[in-house]
Amino acid sequence: MKSKIDPNADVARILEVDQHRGYAKWLRRWVVVAFLVIVAAAGVVIWRTSDKSDSTQFKTEEVKRGDLTVIVTATGTLQPTNKVDVGSELSGIVKTVEVDYNDRVKNGQVLARLDTSKLEAQVTQSRAALDSAKAKVLQVQATVLETRSKLTQFRKVRELSNNKVPSQSELDAAEAANERAKADEASAKAAVSQAQATLEANETDLSKSVIRSPINGIVLARNVEPGQTVAASFTAPVLFTLAEDLAQMDLHVNVDEADVGKVREGQRASFSVAAYPNRTFEARITQARYGSSTTSGVVTYETVLKVNNSDLSLRPGMTATADITVKKVESAILIPSAALRFTPPVQEEKKTSGSLVSSLLPRPPSSKQRDDLTINKQEQRVYVLKNNHPSPVSITVGSTNGGLTEVVAGDIQPGMAVVVDVVTGGK
Repeated sequence: MKSKIDPNADVARILEVDQHRGYAKWLRRWVVVAFLVIVAAAGVVIWRTSDKSDSTQFKTEEVKRGDLTVIVTATGTLQPTNKVDVGSELSGIVKTVEVDYNDRVKNGQVLARLDTSKLEAQVTQSRAALDSAKAKVLQVQATVLETRSKLTQFRKVRELSNNKVPSQSELDAAEAANERAKADEASAKAAVSQAQATLEANETDLSKSVIRSPINGIVLARNVEPGQTVAASFTAPVLFTLAEDLAQMDLHVNVDEADVGKVREGQRASFSVAAYPNRTFEARITQARYGSSTTSGVVTYETVLKVNNSDLSLRPGMTATADITVKKVESAILIPSAALRFTPPVQEEKKTSGSLVSSLLPRPPSSKQRDDLTINKQEQRVYVLKNNHPSPVSITVGSTNGGLTEVVAGDIQPGMAVVVDVVTGGK
């Protein structure tokens, strides 16, 4: 018997063989591409590592000898040496105002007057009450004389009548009347004192209706106009603000807590204001206060500087920026402060052997880098170039003004060049 051959099964086997062959070919192609990419990446890493030291350049600056001035900068406002707010203890209507802004006034000069119609009536009334109290005293004193005379007469008659007349009760009544008259006299005299005090209080109020200057100075502010009602209830309203002497002013600045330890009384300072951008004014610290103030988390301490303003160019309220000279160092070895912040780049060691994966993966910091991060803060380190490579030099620093730093000890001499930055050039 002849076996039957299925043509469809033969076609399926042929297609399956071709499909396996195409997949294997595609897989080999992608393996080759991936290998070439890894080789190229490894080449780039090796090339950049081998040429890193050759493409690194360093920026240096020269060590100098000179004078160093340490300055603390602070901002604040100008204020009069003595500023007085003049108010009114009385309520009433302002009758006249006799000064204006910038007027110079003397001690005792009239600034304004209140309407005194009601006050004058009160003075008249209290004066009449005093006269009435005095008249009452005279009346009571006459009563005292009368009762005393009657009591004396009763005693004399009783003595002459051998204590028969007047009776004991009549004598006791006369003595009581005399004592009551004396008490009325004392009460009347007290009423006179009370009336006198009321009169003096009303006269004092009348005198306070005239607002006078308590100092010699200049009018900075005038807050009242004629016809205005002044209401003095719990606090006295401020009518005028006077400055005693604008030829001498105070500059109140806020010194940061990091700099307050350097500030001392007697130190010199210079400041400028926006009104005179090309002019510098001199000042001197007279008070460094211990009280602190905190604004937006920043702690500052108020410091007062005395300012000579003889030409009256400065005005109260001006904002000033002051430079306080806290220290001067002469003939010191100075290095740029940027040299203290410089850290040389970490040079990677070249490998003669190793896997490709290890060259591509990041590594932990080397021991040299860790040593640079744990330098003793009291002993600073700068770098000088030796064979175009940074070499560390340990130094002890002193004062600094931000740009330059004093070298107190160390193997650093004027004329040497210290590294301040890295300049990397590409190929």
